[in-house]
Amino acid sequence: MVDPILKWAGGKRQLLDELYSRFPDSYEHYHEPCFGGGALFFDLEPEDGTVNDTNSRLVNFYEQVRDSPEELIERCKSFEDPESDPDPSREFSEANRKGKEISDYYYQQRALFNRRPYGDDYDELEEAALLLYLNRTCYNGLYRENSSGGYNVPIGRYANPDWVRETEVREASRVLQDTEIRNGDFEYVTEIAEEGDLVYFDPPYEPMSSTAYFTDYSAEGFGKDDQKRLLETAKELDQRGVYVILSNSGVLYEMYDEAGFSVEIEGATRAINSDGENRDEVDEIVATNVPAERRQTAGQQELLDF
Repeated sequence: MVDPILKWAGGKRQLLDELYSRFPDSYEHYHEPCFGGGALFFDLEPEDGTVNDTNSRLVNFYEQVRDSPEELIERCKSFEDPESDPDPSREFSEANRKGKEISDYYYQQRALFNRRPYGDDYDELEEAALLLYLNRTCYNGLYRENSSGGYNVPIGRYANPDWVRETEVREASRVLQDTEIRNGDFEYVTEIAEEGDLVYFDPPYEPMSSTAYFTDYSAEGFGKDDQKRLLETAKELDQRGVYVILSNSGVLYEMYDEAGFSVEIEGATRAINSDGENRDEVDEIVATNVPAERRQTAGQQELLDF
């Protein structure tokens, strides 16, 4: 069991028990086409398979964790407190790309992290280290991009943030060694998943209300058409004898129920909020095609909180 390295919106640590209770008693390869923070993957520690995400900087991060963990750790150790003065030897020590004054180290690092989306040369290892640094020091642990792909989350306020995550990086690197990391659309899984494999989908969620959006974590977003494509992908996998487990927003209950999946509503508390008392519980569905008689014994995993 490995702890996730990153905070990530919609993380599934609180649903692990419910997810495991729907696992088949045996399966071949494991695939996770909407990876995000990878809470289930890192808890499961699969021997092989694939993970995928559309966010190219997130994918680069996991590739660096897998291939260069010690270099990543050392780079993270070089960073200063987010409220320190900017480093005068680096770009953006005085102003950002728009000419706005930079007074905190955090905002200099944010500008350096945004080299790729604005067409500047960038170093993959530094980008990965900056993603981890910003993730652990930004407001509420959010990952959010503007329409140009620029990361735009403001600084957070933490007493003693850990942006090195030394143990977690090494353990995650070990687990990722025999995993193919992909950067593309989730439909790739229809080309490689075979009968008896297990696929877990955890897409960005359909909004529960007009004010609750879960599609701002990449510039492309994940809209209704994507949700429909995801359902069709799940149906295709089901027809080919691939085991499917999917978590999603409660508003999609009927869509998966009508498609023939076993669907149940589960409550999960949103962890991306600095005030624990304001972390509201929302309805989520867990849908699967794994027959009840083929499932693992329920309650194998302990409920965890990030």
